[in-house]
Amino acid sequence: MKIGMLTSGGDCQALNAAMRGVVKGLSNSVKDLEIFGFYNGYKGLIYDNYRKLSAADFSGILTQGGTILGSSRQPFKLMTVPDENGLDKVAAMKKNYKKHKLDCLVILGGNGTQKTANLLREEGLNIIHLPKTIDNDIYGTDITFGFYSAVNVASYAIDCIHTTASSHNRIFIVEVMGHKVGWLTLYAGVASGADIILLPEIPYDSKKVLAAIEKRHKAGKGFTILAVAEGAISKEDAKLSKKELKAKMAKEVHPTVSYKLAKMITDETGSECRVAVPGHTQRGGSPCPYDRVLCSRLGSAAAGAIMDGKFGYMVAMVNGETKLVPLGDVAGKLKMVDPKSSMIAEVKRMGISFGD
Repeated sequence: MKIGMLTSGGDCQALNAAMRGVVKGLSNSVKDLEIFGFYNGYKGLIYDNYRKLSAADFSGILTQGGTILGSSRQPFKLMTVPDENGLDKVAAMKKNYKKHKLDCLVILGGNGTQKTANLLREEGLNIIHLPKTIDNDIYGTDITFGFYSAVNVASYAIDCIHTTASSHNRIFIVEVMGHKVGWLTLYAGVASGADIILLPEIPYDSKKVLAAIEKRHKAGKGFTILAVAEGAISKEDAKLSKKELKAKMAKEVHPTVSYKLAKMITDETGSECRVAVPGHTQRGGSPCPYDRVLCSRLGSAAAGAIMDGKFGYMVAMVNGETKLVPLGDVAGKLKMVDPKSSMIAEVKRMGISFGD
Protein backbone atom coordinates (compact mmCIF):
# COMPACT_ATOMS: atom_id res chain seq x y z
CA MET A 1 0.00 0.00 0.00
CA LYS A 2 1.31 3.43 -0.96
CA ILE A 3 0.03 6.47 0.94
CA GLY A 4 0.78 10.12 0.26
CA MET A 5 0.52 12.64 3.09
CA LEU A 6 0.74 16.43 3.32
CA THR A 7 -0.06 19.23 5.75
CA SER A 8 -1.33 22.48 4.26
CA GLY A 9 -2.29 25.97 5.43
CA GLY A 10 -1.49 27.48 8.81
CA ASP A 11 0.29 25.20 11.24
CA CYS A 12 -1.10 24.11 14.58
CA GLN A 13 -0.05 22.07 17.57
CA ALA A 14 -1.53 18.68 16.65
CA LEU A 15 -0.61 18.02 13.02
CA ASN A 16 2.10 15.54 13.96
CA ALA A 17 -0.24 13.75 16.34
CA ALA A 18 -2.83 13.33 13.56
CA MET A 19 -0.28 11.97 11.08
CA ARG A 20 0.98 9.59 13.73
CA GLY A 21 -2.57 8.32 14.27
CA VAL A 22 -2.95 7.53 10.57
CA VAL A 23 0.39 5.75 10.27
CA LYS A 24 0.01 3.75 13.48
CA GLY A 25 -3.49 2.73 12.40
CA LEU A 26 -2.17 1.48 9.06
CA SER A 27 1.16 -0.01 10.11
CA ASN A 28 -0.47 -2.34 12.62
CA SER A 29 -2.62 -3.87 9.88
CA VAL A 30 -0.75 -3.38 6.60
CA LYS A 31 2.46 -5.38 6.16
CA ASP A 32 3.87 -3.60 3.11
CA LEU A 33 3.29 0.12 3.72
CA GLU A 34 5.04 2.95 1.86
CA ILE A 35 4.51 6.54 2.97
CA PHE A 36 5.30 9.50 0.72
CA GLY A 37 5.57 12.67 2.79
CA PHE A 38 5.17 15.72 0.56
CA TYR A 39 6.94 18.81 1.88
CA ASN A 40 5.33 22.19 2.51
CA GLY A 41 1.75 21.38 1.68
CA TYR A 42 0.47 21.28 -1.86
CA LYS A 43 3.78 22.72 -3.07
CA GLY A 44 5.40 19.38 -2.39
CA LEU A 45 2.77 17.55 -4.43
CA ILE A 46 2.91 20.09 -7.26
CA TYR A 47 6.71 20.05 -7.58
CA ASP A 48 7.23 16.46 -6.43
CA ASN A 49 9.23 17.45 -3.37
CA TYR A 50 8.93 14.52 -0.98
CA ARG A 51 10.71 11.86 1.01
CA LYS A 52 9.77 8.32 1.81
CA LEU A 53 8.89 7.76 5.44
CA SER A 54 8.57 4.71 7.63
CA ALA A 55 6.49 4.09 10.74
CA ALA A 56 9.60 4.88 12.78
CA ASP A 57 9.53 8.49 11.52
CA PHE A 58 6.22 8.98 13.30
CA SER A 59 7.42 7.64 16.63
CA GLY A 60 7.88 10.19 19.42
CA ILE A 61 5.97 13.01 17.71
CA LEU A 62 2.66 12.77 19.60
CA THR A 63 3.54 15.76 21.77
CA GLN A 64 5.54 17.66 19.16
CA GLY A 65 3.92 20.83 17.80
CA GLY A 66 4.11 22.06 14.21
CA THR A 67 4.54 19.56 11.38
CA ILE A 68 7.48 17.37 10.40
CA LEU A 69 6.45 17.83 6.76
CA GLY A 70 6.30 21.62 6.80
CA SER A 71 3.37 23.63 5.51
CA SER A 72 2.46 26.51 3.20
CA ARG A 73 -0.59 28.44 2.14
CA GLN A 74 -1.77 27.77 -1.41
CA PRO A 75 -4.96 29.82 -1.99
CA PHE A 76 -7.68 27.72 -3.60
CA LYS A 77 -8.55 30.46 -6.07
CA LEU A 78 -5.01 30.25 -7.49
CA MET A 79 -4.92 26.46 -7.80
CA THR A 80 -6.30 26.57 -11.33
CA VAL A 81 -3.98 29.42 -12.29
CA PRO A 82 -0.63 28.32 -13.84
CA ASP A 83 2.51 29.16 -11.84
CA GLU A 84 5.13 31.70 -12.99
CA ASN A 85 6.56 29.10 -15.38
CA GLY A 86 3.19 28.21 -16.86
CA LEU A 87 2.86 24.92 -14.95
CA ASP A 88 -0.67 23.58 -14.57
CA LYS A 89 -0.77 22.91 -10.81
CA VAL A 90 -3.75 20.57 -10.82
CA ALA A 91 -2.32 18.52 -13.69
CA ALA A 92 1.04 18.37 -11.91
CA MET A 93 -0.54 17.07 -8.70
CA LYS A 94 -2.43 14.39 -10.61
CA LYS A 95 0.71 13.44 -12.52
CA ASN A 96 2.80 13.02 -9.35
CA TYR A 97 0.03 11.09 -7.60
CA LYS A 98 -0.06 8.62 -10.48
CA LYS A 99 3.73 8.60 -10.92
CA HIS A 100 4.15 7.22 -7.42
CA LYS A 101 1.17 4.88 -7.86
CA LEU A 102 -0.44 6.15 -4.67
CA ASP A 103 -3.45 4.31 -3.30
CA CYS A 104 -4.58 7.35 -1.33
CA LEU A 105 -3.59 10.92 -0.44
CA VAL A 106 -4.17 11.97 3.18
CA ILE A 107 -4.54 15.75 3.44
CA LEU A 108 -4.48 17.62 6.74
CA GLY A 109 -5.69 21.21 6.69
CA GLY A 110 -8.42 23.80 7.07
CA ASN A 111 -11.03 25.32 4.78
CA GLY A 112 -8.83 26.33 1.85
CA THR A 113 -6.99 23.03 2.04
CA GLN A 114 -10.29 21.20 2.08
CA LYS A 115 -11.51 22.92 -1.08
CA THR A 116 -8.43 21.82 -2.98
CA ALA A 117 -8.79 18.32 -1.52
CA ASN A 118 -12.31 18.21 -2.91
CA LEU A 119 -11.04 19.45 -6.27
CA LEU A 120 -8.55 16.58 -6.38
CA ARG A 121 -11.37 14.19 -5.45
CA GLU A 122 -13.38 15.51 -8.39
CA GLU A 123 -10.32 14.90 -10.56
CA GLY A 124 -10.45 11.23 -9.63
CA LEU A 125 -7.85 10.92 -6.86
CA ASN A 126 -8.47 8.90 -3.70
CA ILE A 127 -8.59 11.53 -0.94
CA ILE A 128 -9.01 11.49 2.82
CA HIS A 129 -9.15 14.85 4.63
CA LEU A 130 -8.47 15.47 8.32
CA PRO A 131 -9.96 18.74 9.70
CA LYS A 132 -7.25 20.97 11.12
CA THR A 133 -7.63 24.57 12.26
CA ILE A 134 -7.35 26.56 15.47
CA ASP A 135 -10.47 28.44 14.30
CA ASN A 136 -12.79 25.40 14.64
CA ASP A 137 -14.71 26.67 11.62
CA ILE A 138 -14.87 23.57 9.41
CA TYR A 139 -18.43 22.63 8.57
CA GLY A 140 -19.55 19.07 9.25
CA THR A 141 -17.43 18.33 12.33
CA ASP A 142 -18.09 19.31 15.92
CA ILE A 143 -14.43 19.98 16.57
CA THR A 144 -11.19 20.48 14.65
CA PHE A 145 -7.82 19.48 15.99
CA GLY A 146 -5.66 22.38 17.08
CA PHE A 147 -8.63 24.28 18.47
CA TYR A 148 -8.42 23.29 22.12
CA SER A 149 -4.64 23.66 22.16
CA ALA A 150 -5.06 27.21 20.86
CA VAL A 151 -7.80 27.85 23.45
CA ASN A 152 -5.29 26.87 26.13
CA VAL A 153 -2.71 29.37 24.86
CA ALA A 154 -5.20 32.23 24.38
CA SER A 155 -6.75 31.54 27.79
CA TYR A 156 -3.35 31.58 29.46
CA ALA A 157 -2.62 34.96 27.83
CA ILE A 158 -5.86 36.41 29.20
CA ASP A 159 -5.16 34.84 32.61
CA CYS A 160 -1.79 36.61 32.70
CA ILE A 161 -3.38 39.92 31.68
CA HIS A 162 -5.78 39.66 34.64
CA THR A 163 -3.00 40.17 37.17
CA THR A 164 -1.46 43.23 35.54
CA ALA A 165 -4.87 44.71 34.70
CA SER A 166 -6.03 44.42 38.30
CA SER A 167 -2.70 45.70 39.66
CA HIS A 168 -2.81 48.88 37.59
CA ASN A 169 -6.60 49.30 37.29
CA ARG A 170 -6.36 49.31 33.53
CA ILE A 171 -8.59 48.31 30.67
CA PHE A 172 -6.99 45.60 28.57
CA ILE A 173 -7.87 44.25 25.14
CA VAL A 174 -6.52 40.80 24.28
CA GLU A 175 -6.72 40.24 20.52
CA VAL A 176 -7.39 36.60 19.70
CA MET A 177 -6.97 34.96 16.29
CA GLY A 178 -10.07 34.56 14.14
CA HIS A 179 -10.83 36.67 11.06
CA LYS A 180 -14.18 35.24 10.02
CA VAL A 181 -15.37 33.23 13.01
CA GLY A 182 -15.15 33.70 16.77
CA TRP A 183 -15.01 30.23 18.28
CA LEU A 184 -11.49 30.68 19.65
CA THR A 185 -12.25 34.10 21.15
CA LEU A 186 -15.54 32.87 22.61
CA TYR A 187 -14.05 29.85 24.36
CA ALA A 188 -10.88 31.61 25.53
CA GLY A 189 -12.90 34.59 26.73
CA VAL A 190 -15.31 32.48 28.75
CA ALA A 191 -12.54 30.22 30.09
CA SER A 192 -10.56 33.21 31.38
CA GLY A 193 -13.37 35.38 32.67
CA ALA A 194 -13.23 38.17 30.09
CA ASP A 195 -15.79 40.89 30.80
CA ILE A 196 -16.50 41.74 27.17
CA ILE A 197 -16.20 39.37 24.19
CA LEU A 198 -16.38 40.71 20.64
CA LEU A 199 -16.91 38.28 17.76
CA PRO A 200 -17.19 38.62 13.96
CA GLU A 201 -20.64 37.01 14.09
CA ILE A 202 -22.03 39.57 16.55
CA PRO A 203 -21.34 43.14 15.33
CA TYR A 204 -20.70 45.42 18.28
CA ASP A 205 -22.13 48.81 19.21
CA SER A 206 -19.39 51.09 20.57
CA LYS A 207 -21.86 52.66 22.98
CA LYS A 208 -22.74 49.23 24.37
CA VAL A 209 -19.06 48.44 24.87
CA LEU A 210 -18.53 51.71 26.73
CA ALA A 211 -21.67 51.08 28.79
CA ALA A 212 -20.35 47.67 29.86
CA ILE A 213 -17.07 49.23 30.98
CA GLU A 214 -18.92 51.99 32.86
CA LYS A 215 -21.14 49.41 34.57
CA ARG A 216 -18.07 47.64 35.94
CA HIS A 217 -16.57 50.95 37.05
CA LYS A 218 -19.73 51.88 38.98
CA ALA A 219 -19.70 48.43 40.58
CA GLY A 220 -16.27 49.18 41.99
CA LYS A 221 -14.32 47.09 39.49
CA GLY A 222 -11.04 48.81 38.77
CA PHE A 223 -10.28 46.98 35.55
CA THR A 224 -11.98 45.50 32.50
CA ILE A 225 -10.75 42.83 30.10
CA LEU A 226 -11.99 42.55 26.54
CA ALA A 227 -11.37 39.42 24.43
CA VAL A 228 -11.56 40.66 20.85
CA ALA A 229 -11.41 38.53 17.70
CA GLU A 230 -9.23 39.77 14.85
CA GLY A 231 -12.34 39.94 12.71
CA ALA A 232 -14.60 41.72 15.19
CA ILE A 233 -16.65 44.35 13.41
CA SER A 234 -18.83 47.28 14.42
CA LYS A 235 -22.50 47.45 13.55
CA GLU A 236 -21.79 50.42 11.29
CA ASP A 237 -19.13 48.56 9.32
CA ALA A 238 -21.23 45.40 9.15
CA LYS A 239 -23.81 47.32 7.13
CA LEU A 240 -21.28 48.22 4.43
CA SER A 241 -20.81 46.26 1.25
CA LYS A 242 -17.54 44.36 0.80
CA LYS A 243 -16.34 47.02 -1.61
CA GLU A 244 -17.25 49.86 0.75
CA LEU A 245 -15.63 48.12 3.72
CA LYS A 246 -12.45 47.44 1.76
CA ALA A 247 -12.23 51.10 0.77
CA LYS A 248 -12.74 52.18 4.38
CA MET A 249 -10.14 49.76 5.71
CA ALA A 250 -7.61 51.07 3.19
CA LYS A 251 -7.81 54.45 4.94
CA GLU A 252 -7.69 52.99 8.47
CA VAL A 253 -4.79 54.32 10.53
CA HIS A 254 -4.98 51.65 13.24
CA PRO A 255 -3.29 48.30 12.54
CA THR A 256 -6.19 46.21 13.88
CA VAL A 257 -9.68 46.60 15.33
CA SER A 258 -8.24 46.18 18.84
CA TYR A 259 -6.10 49.30 18.57
CA LYS A 260 -9.02 51.23 17.13
CA LEU A 261 -11.18 50.16 20.06
CA ALA A 262 -8.43 51.02 22.56
CA LYS A 263 -8.20 54.59 21.29
CA MET A 264 -11.97 54.98 21.33
CA ILE A 265 -12.16 53.67 24.91
CA THR A 266 -9.34 55.93 26.11
CA ASP A 267 -10.83 58.97 24.40
CA GLU A 268 -14.32 58.34 25.75
CA THR A 269 -13.52 57.19 29.28
CA GLY A 270 -10.19 58.84 30.02
CA SER A 271 -8.98 55.49 31.33
CA GLU A 272 -5.80 53.87 30.14
CA CYS A 273 -6.44 51.03 27.68
CA ARG A 274 -3.72 48.65 26.55
CA VAL A 275 -3.67 46.02 23.80
CA ALA A 276 -2.04 42.59 24.09
CA VAL A 277 -1.69 40.37 21.01
CA PRO A 278 -0.74 36.71 21.64
CA GLY A 279 -0.48 36.28 17.86
CA HIS A 280 1.17 33.15 16.53
CA THR A 281 1.87 31.81 20.00
CA GLN A 282 -1.70 30.53 19.73
CA ARG A 283 -0.54 28.10 17.04
CA GLY A 284 2.58 26.97 18.87
CA GLY A 285 3.76 24.63 21.57
CA SER A 286 2.78 21.09 22.42
CA PRO A 287 -0.77 19.87 21.69
CA CYS A 288 -3.00 19.66 24.74
CA PRO A 289 -4.11 16.19 25.94
CA TYR A 290 -7.57 16.64 24.38
CA ASP A 291 -6.05 17.21 20.94
CA ARG A 292 -3.71 14.25 21.34
CA VAL A 293 -6.68 11.98 21.98
CA LEU A 294 -8.74 13.60 19.20
CA CYS A 295 -5.95 13.23 16.64
CA SER A 296 -5.29 9.65 17.62
CA ARG A 297 -8.95 8.84 17.03
CA LEU A 298 -9.29 10.80 13.79
CA GLY A 299 -6.05 9.36 12.45
CA SER A 300 -7.04 5.81 13.29
CA ALA A 301 -10.48 6.36 11.74
CA ALA A 302 -8.76 7.64 8.59
CA ALA A 303 -6.64 4.48 8.51
CA GLY A 304 -9.80 2.41 8.81
CA ALA A 305 -11.39 4.25 5.89
CA ILE A 306 -8.30 3.72 3.73
CA MET A 307 -8.21 -0.01 4.46
CA ASP A 308 -11.93 -0.23 3.68
CA GLY A 309 -11.42 1.59 0.38
CA LYS A 310 -13.65 4.50 1.40
CA PHE A 311 -12.33 7.68 -0.22
CA GLY A 312 -13.56 11.20 -0.84
CA TYR A 313 -14.35 11.83 2.82
CA MET A 314 -13.47 14.13 5.69
CA VAL A 315 -13.01 12.28 8.96
CA ALA A 316 -15.19 14.23 11.39
CA MET A 317 -16.09 14.08 15.06
CA VAL A 318 -19.87 14.23 15.57
CA ASN A 319 -21.50 13.74 18.97
CA GLY A 320 -18.37 12.11 20.32
CA GLU A 321 -18.09 9.59 17.48
CA THR A 322 -15.89 9.59 14.38
CA LYS A 323 -17.82 9.88 11.15
CA LEU A 324 -16.97 9.90 7.45
CA VAL A 325 -18.50 13.00 5.84
CA PRO A 326 -18.50 13.37 2.02
CA LEU A 327 -16.08 16.13 1.00
CA GLY A 328 -18.52 17.38 -1.60
CA ASP A 329 -21.07 18.11 1.14
CA VAL A 330 -18.80 20.29 3.28
CA ALA A 331 -16.06 21.84 1.14
CA GLY A 332 -16.33 25.62 1.00
CA LYS A 333 -18.69 25.93 3.96
CA LEU A 334 -17.90 27.72 7.24
CA LYS A 335 -19.14 26.75 10.68
CA MET A 336 -20.04 30.05 12.35
CA VAL A 337 -20.91 30.93 15.93
CA ASP A 338 -24.70 31.22 16.11
CA PRO A 339 -25.63 34.47 17.93
CA LYS A 340 -28.90 32.77 18.97
CA SER A 341 -27.25 29.64 20.37
CA SER A 342 -27.74 28.48 23.93
CA MET A 343 -24.05 29.10 24.67
CA ILE A 344 -24.31 32.80 23.80
CA ALA A 345 -27.46 33.10 25.93
CA GLU A 346 -25.76 31.34 28.84
CA VAL A 347 -22.69 33.55 28.65
CA LYS A 348 -24.81 36.70 28.50
CA ARG A 349 -26.75 35.49 31.54
CA MET A 350 -23.51 35.63 33.52
CA GLY A 351 -23.15 39.32 32.71
CA ILE A 352 -20.58 39.07 29.94
CA SER A 353 -21.20 41.63 27.21
CA PHE A 354 -20.93 40.99 23.47
CA GLY A 355 -21.30 44.67 22.71
CA ASP A 356 -24.69 44.15 21.06
